[in-house]
Amino acid sequence: MEIALSFIVFLLCLIIGVRFGGLGLAAVSGLGLVVYVFGFGYKPGVPPNDVMLTILAVVTCAAFLQTSGGLTVLLKYAEKILRNNPKNVTLLAPITTWFLTVLCGTGHVCYTMFPIIYDVAIKENIRPERPMAVSSVAAQMGICGSPVSVAIVSIVSFLAMGGYDVSLAKVLMISIPSTFFGVLAAAIWSMRRGKELEKDPEFQALIADPEQRRYVYGSTESLLDKELPVSNYVAVGIFILGILIIALMGNMNELLPQFPTGNGNATKPISMTLVIQMVMLCIAAAILFFCKVDAKKVADSNVFRAGMVALVSVYGVAWTANTLFAHHMEFLKGMLVYAVGIYPWAYAIIAFFTSKLVNSQAAAIAVVVPLALEAGIEPVIILSFISACYGYFFLPTYPSDLACIGFDRSGTTKIGRFILNHSFMIPGLIGVITGCCVGYVIAHAIV
Repeated sequence: MEIALSFIVFLLCLIIGVRFGGLGLAAVSGLGLVVYVFGFGYKPGVPPNDVMLTILAVVTCAAFLQTSGGLTVLLKYAEKILRNNPKNVTLLAPITTWFLTVLCGTGHVCYTMFPIIYDVAIKENIRPERPMAVSSVAAQMGICGSPVSVAIVSIVSFLAMGGYDVSLAKVLMISIPSTFFGVLAAAIWSMRRGKELEKDPEFQALIADPEQRRYVYGSTESLLDKELPVSNYVAVGIFILGILIIALMGNMNELLPQFPTGNGNATKPISMTLVIQMVMLCIAAAILFFCKVDAKKVADSNVFRAGMVALVSVYGVAWTANTLFAHHMEFLKGMLVYAVGIYPWAYAIIAFFTSKLVNSQAAAIAVVVPLALEAGIEPVIILSFISACYGYFFLPTYPSDLACIGFDRSGTTKIGRFILNHSFMIPGLIGVITGCCVGYVIAHAIV
């Protein structure tokens, strides 16, 4: 009875907290923590400090990139690719948004791309829903393929805290191809989704009004004609160099400094968690010095604000979850080991719906991965189903999906009458399922 009641408290915290956004989720999770400690008498868990410090360093670096104008350079090249290949926009647009997320570590970069994708599609008489919906899905799938995303940083940190020596490079060798092929499969399916515009009665009725026609086919501002300063390009170069350094160090332990373990003369390489933190801060410093960045503006950037929300969200959710799971670990171990032992994909189902509950891949990882590791689930299973950490498309409430609907002036990208029959459902399911299948094969081959 007690365990059921404690889990109900946790679910209520997630469901209520998500309604108020990431910061609200953290605050409401704090209420749950107080209930557990003072009401149920549970021993307080331990916040994931290493994870949070790594997130802080990564977000700071990405915010310096955005403030320097480096992100604008990436968006300009992305637009150039789409406008030079307009007929293939349904295939290229999601690959572009996925790649931008992989580089920048946040799916929110897609907001600037939506009006460009729409403009290219409508001028080619391509149903805008086709490239736009899958591009929104692709941008979020790219989070688990990015070496600087909160989600990947969290997985690497939790594995290290669990005593598993799984390098960042090895994680990316699984997550990048699995998420990419998931995006590719969803894009291929999207190429023929929905009716052609000339055969769509709803669209034809809309543009029958001359004013609406002008609105639907109106022009979109372009980045192609804008001259960007050299410092913007330098910032991108510094950022990419930093990512390569992290990947290299993560795959070659001999490059890392060794320190005594306190056990005789034995030494051990410095933790990759600390390496990521240090390199990210150094990249931020290099961008600050060489690209004339106004440091005071960094805190006002979209990337920094979104990252801080993710950080606080992970803090609240992970601490509360740790307190709950630590108290009932024996029961949870048995249940999880039994389920995953018979059906390995059970872990993917748990991760998927946890992600929907918390509306965040990083927060879902903070809940599910420590529990799985404590229960003895092997890292190969966690890494196999890394794509399953993206489940918040299931209900069309995520900001990027809502923004995508808003940017589609044709009205083809939408939420259906029955809520679940929205534009993102099938591309999302295809992407996640394909990503899990590909990830399962690669993980079992290299881990």
